[in-house]
Amino acid sequence: MSLTEAVATTEAAVPADASARPARHVRTLVVLGALAVASAAVFLTWGVNGHWDYALPRRAEQVVALVVVGAAIAVSTVVFQTLTTNRILTPSIMGFDALYALFATVLVFFFGATRVDTLNPWVMFSSTTVLLMVAATALYRWMIGDGSRGLYTLVLMGVIAGTLFTSIQNFMVRVMDPNEYDTLLNQLLPSFGALETDVLSLAGIVMVGGTVAAYRVARTLDVLSLGRERAIGLGVNYRRAVTWLLILVALLVAVATALVGPVTFLGLLVANLAYQVTRSSRHVVTFTAAILLAAIALILGQALLQHVLHFNATLGSIINLVGGVYFILLILKESRA
Repeated sequence: MSLTEAVATTEAAVPADASARPARHVRTLVVLGALAVASAAVFLTWGVNGHWDYALPRRAEQVVALVVVGAAIAVSTVVFQTLTTNRILTPSIMGFDALYALFATVLVFFFGATRVDTLNPWVMFSSTTVLLMVAATALYRWMIGDGSRGLYTLVLMGVIAGTLFTSIQNFMVRVMDPNEYDTLLNQLLPSFGALETDVLSLAGIVMVGGTVAAYRVARTLDVLSLGRERAIGLGVNYRRAVTWLLILVALLVAVATALVGPVTFLGLLVANLAYQVTRSSRHVVTFTAAILLAAIALILGQALLQHVLHFNATLGSIINLVGGVYFILLILKESRA
């Protein structure tokens, strides 16, 4: 059976939501798009006080960075949750942030803070992205394997890997010079304030390419969401599909993490909100909603950070606070179910 025939077969196998009520999904996406535009307008104009020529270009660059990071994390999380058939798992929870922290610590530990600070931002971004993508692809491919491993085994291996990375990183931090630790801490905290234009352009190109690739395989993901056995029965080359999709997930998360640092709970928050507001099994709809929700969350969070909290916190801490509470609620909901 061809993939086209398999997708047609799934029309009767999945809940009749996206196909039966497309108008409702269009309205939902239009509303989310309007909210995203309104959030960007608020962020661009809040407190400018006439200094438009100075404020607008810098704030516009921040908005682009927020959208790039939000889209990359949203798409990668939805894909990862489809592959693991679980909506409370994200690449970050499975040890990706610990892997990034370990790489950053290794660089500062062996090369020194001064040398790391003077590295070309483009070289730093590219090398970090490649290292994270290769390591994460190998890690996730080994953890998921052919899909026959159980969910609890998958979670256990992810927690063990994350704990191992964190333990090594903590040991290196303890023997590190305090001045170098300050430099490392700046790298580990998510920051959207000072981004190199060349780096942001490269990240944007990679994000757009990865997102387009995800939309192109959305129908395959619709079939994969039915489960491994059903997907294989409907003609999907499961092992090859999982391998390429994991590479895509690793690429998108690596780009977002290398650009601004780890934002642990953002993907969990926007992906699950996208499922709730759309109630769709179609990944085209879910991807779009998750991207718009991520943009809204990051832009409003940055506006709150700059104009209300006056930079007395970080955007990552705000997102992690809200996302952490939401994660606990999801755990409680799953336990009751």
